[in-house]
Amino acid sequence: MNCEVFKLKELDVEQFEIQDVLQCILHSIMFHRAFGLIYPKNVDSEIFEITYMQCSDFVIERKVDEKITQFIDKVKKHPNQKHQICVSFYESKNKQTSWFTKKVERCYWEHWYINLSVAHNPKADSGKSHHSKVVNLEEGAPIEREVRHSGLESSLREVLLQIINFVNEKKDHIPSIENLEGTSFPFEITISSLSDSAFGMELLKRMLPHGNRPCSADFQFLKGSDFV
Repeated sequence: MNCEVFKLKELDVEQFEIQDVLQCILHSIMFHRAFGLIYPKNVDSEIFEITYMQCSDFVIERKVDEKITQFIDKVKKHPNQKHQICVSFYESKNKQTSWFTKKVERCYWEHWYINLSVAHNPKADSGKSHHSKVVNLEEGAPIEREVRHSGLESSLREVLLQIINFVNEKKDHIPSIENLEGTSFPFEITISSLSDSAFGMELLKRMLPHGNRPCSADFQFLKGSDFV
């Protein structure tokens, strides 16, 4: 099975921006990979002038929220590093291992890499409001932070456009839809830091046993991330 790898533009964020950035990106990916019956809804970002689409699906929302919480917890333990989330879609297939037993294996057909370079700013974290798009809440906040935040919003828009372009350009690798249960194909969300060499090995372990040879984009990503 052909496995496509999409590497999105790296974003420079502060900790208080992570939740909105990841919600925007992850839900956009899931929306464009929804093949079942969905009830789309528009969602306004809390700190960016951006509106994105989201599937009204409890399972997807719960998984996304759980992973974002895990990601933020990891960032707090390892600040000022580059971190990554990988969204992988797969098919579950039964493999005959003997006359009487079968093994369920995952056949991955798509990986999405979201890369964030996180700068820690405790002042900004403590001052963030979850119900306002006002970022510079402290009087006299430096203009540089406004410029940086505006640049991040522009880059986030580029990432959303990347997602749309990828899903429109790459379609041949998508498996046929047979008895699809739920809103989307099975998926997993993996968290790592780019200094975590175990993540690169885990990627290879996930693909090789299932007959999915890593594609050139995988090796290029691993090489650039000091995984191999």
